[in-house]
Amino acid sequence: MRIEAYNQISQVYKTSKTSKAYASSNTSSARDEVQISSFGQAFQVAKDAVKNAADVREDKVASVKSAIDNGTYSVSADDFASKLLEKYNESLI
Repeated sequence: MRIEAYNQISQVYKTSKTSKAYASSNTSSARDEVQISSFGQAFQVAKDAVKNAADVREDKVASVKSAIDNGTYSVSADDFASKLLEKYNESLI
């Protein structure tokens, strides 16, 4: 290995000089910001409303339960069959 050639190359690239990194004095106190769109805000309100809503409609359950207890609850066989076939056809898709 020729050391003279290395010295010539280092002179070309000026590798013998050390460069110092200076800290920039123009640092600003900028802060990150997040802006949520009006659609995003409306979506969050709707999501919270659904989350806080009851899963069971107590008024419907109470009326059906009282009809069953009284023996007055009746289901049409045709309605039952059509709903059953509708659900079956949905499951095939």
